[in-house]
Amino acid sequence: MTTNKIVVDIHDVYKTYHETKVPVEALRGVTIQIRQGEFTAIVGPSGSGKTTLLNIIGGLDRPTKGKIIVDGTDLSNLSENQLIDFRKTHIGFVFQSYNLIPVLTAKENVEFVMLLQNIDQEKRDKRTHELMEAVGLGDRMSNKPAELSGGQQQRVAVARALAPKPAFVLADEPTANLDSASTSNLLDIMARLNAEEGITFVFSTHDQRVIDRARRVITIEDGKVLSDILK
Repeated sequence: MTTNKIVVDIHDVYKTYHETKVPVEALRGVTIQIRQGEFTAIVGPSGSGKTTLLNIIGGLDRPTKGKIIVDGTDLSNLSENQLIDFRKTHIGFVFQSYNLIPVLTAKENVEFVMLLQNIDQEKRDKRTHELMEAVGLGDRMSNKPAELSGGQQQRVAVARALAPKPAFVLADEPTANLDSASTSNLLDIMARLNAEEGITFVFSTHDQRVIDRARRVITIEDGKVLSDILK
């Protein structure tokens, strides 16, 4: 269900880190466009720049040079506080370590961002119920993360990422801590949400199972786009 709408427009992006004596060029002239409805994997060896690219797309880091426009907004024009607000409403995040809040139930984790957005209780409840059903955990809403398997926690993380109806979801190595069955289940859910609801997913991954399911594979090496393949 890919459309012509561009949700991420990266033009000639460079990122240089100066934390060491010798500056590290993590990205060198990256230009990419991602359209609504894509199911894209960004791949490459460790140190290739793919996580840096994902962080810049997500507004978690800023480029040294170049332009990044997300859902029509030039991120370089935003202050840190504006970036935080923008991320809350426009970008969903799924991390390899789940990043769920341990003292909250699955339901409370999913609705947390909506709570920050001051969405009223009735709408939060409805959206949370829909998402937990969509990820197959409608009966586990009162469980805390420690009472769920790794695969179930990651499905809660996907539901949480989708809660504010973001422009797209960034998933950084989402299957790294999952067994084969949990990985397959998670990818099935994401692929279904992509196909049926047009949700855009962008993965950073080493996992061949994710790469096999992606419909576009962007390979990064030494901070540059090595290849960009539509399947």
